[in-house]
Amino acid sequence: MEITFKDLGLEQVILQAIEAKGFEEPTPIQILAIPRLLSGDANVIAKARTGTGKTAAFGLPLLQELRSDTGTVRALILTPTRELAVQVVTEIESFRIEKYPRIAVVYGGVPIGQQLRNLKAGVEIVVGTPG
Repeated sequence: MEITFKDLGLEQVILQAIEAKGFEEPTPIQILAIPRLLSGDANVIAKARTGTGKTAAFGLPLLQELRSDTGTVRALILTPTRELAVQVVTEIESFRIEKYPRIAVVYGGVPIGQQLRNLKAGVEIVVGTPG
C-alpha cells in the first residue's frame, strides 16, 4: 500500500498546495517527519541527502500549524549559509496558498534595514543564518 500526503495528516489546503506543485507521493524523510511534527513533537532531528524533500518535511507542518496572523515569530529555521536560507524561504513560500504564515529571511552581508522592516511588519516564520 502506497502512503499518500493525506495519510500523513495534512489538511486540504496544504494538500492543494502539494498537488499544485506537482508532488505525487511523499519521500521517506517526509513520511517519517511530517506526522511527528504535526503531533507536536518539536524536537525532530533528521538527516537526508540533498533533494530528498527535507524542506517540505518540516515546512509543510509549519504552514499547516501557523496559518493565522499572530504578528509574532512562532518558528525559527537556522541554516548554515545565506544561500540556503533564501532557498528554504523560496521553497516554503512555494507551498503557501494562504496569506499566513508570513516568512522573513535574515542574514548578514546586506543592509539590515529591509530585514528589520520585514520583521516589524509581523512574521510567523524567520529563516536565517548565524553571523
